[in-house]
Amino acid sequence: MKVLNAEELRVAEGVLFKQLPKSLRVYGLLHSMNMHKGNTVDVVVDTWPDFKVIICRPDLKSKYTWNVQIPKDANKTVSYYSTDEQILRRMLTEENSLDWSTYFMVEGFDLTHATLLKDMSSARGVNARLICVARVMYLPDCTLPPVEIESELRSRISSLNDSHVELVNSTWKYGGDEVGHWNIKNYISNFPSCCITDDQGQPVSWILVYNDCAMGILYTLPEHRRKGYAKIVVSTLARKLHAEGYPVYCFIDEDNEVSYRLFKKMGFTQDPSYRAAWLEFNF
Repeated sequence: MKVLNAEELRVAEGVLFKQLPKSLRVYGLLHSMNMHKGNTVDVVVDTWPDFKVIICRPDLKSKYTWNVQIPKDANKTVSYYSTDEQILRRMLTEENSLDWSTYFMVEGFDLTHATLLKDMSSARGVNARLICVARVMYLPDCTLPPVEIESELRSRISSLNDSHVELVNSTWKYGGDEVGHWNIKNYISNFPSCCITDDQGQPVSWILVYNDCAMGILYTLPEHRRKGYAKIVVSTLARKLHAEGYPVYCFIDEDNEVSYRLFKKMGFTQDPSYRAAWLEFNF
């Protein structure tokens, strides 16, 4: 097992780019790191340079990321990409690539590995819980349908700032607490975002970018729905990400048919054989 240095991270990003879309989660994390967008993590591989497994795990030596102190229970996430299940099993069980003694969550992994992960946690006496399953939607060439935007509305398209953190956190399905507040503050501070404001300059519809470069946290206040705002913020942010060299993709909860239809209509595609999943351990 080898921990990658800065130069090797750039090489690994290029390797993962050739294995999209299934590598999107880890590719996005490495892309973010290589753009100096934070993410205090260790990145380990089974062998170098011809790796079959790459794991992004918390850097337990650091209490800071994005130059901000990490609150309790934050930044305890793991992501990996694997093309060899046997090597993955060995790394997760024999080589101590993860700290199984504390709470952590494996994010955006291939759903077909869920049984493997649960079996390994059960063997260690560690409880495990599936949090969600999501479609992975991506836009390879950023070909988007035209969106007509009236000039008055165009003047209200903006980016989120720190004063909007609490509003976004209070409406986020996975937020509402200190960790959610911390995460959203860092997403807004370090990554592109898009919002539509009202006459008082307050956001009424918005979308952010996670630290793995995925678009997410799309939301429109109930009283402002059915005006096409979601389509506008998605299109605006997707074009901005593409122009700045980011991958353009998102995770959509499997039961969120409204968002799925929206992104599909806008040209996002998926690998129908692939689902991403989130599992938490020691909860």
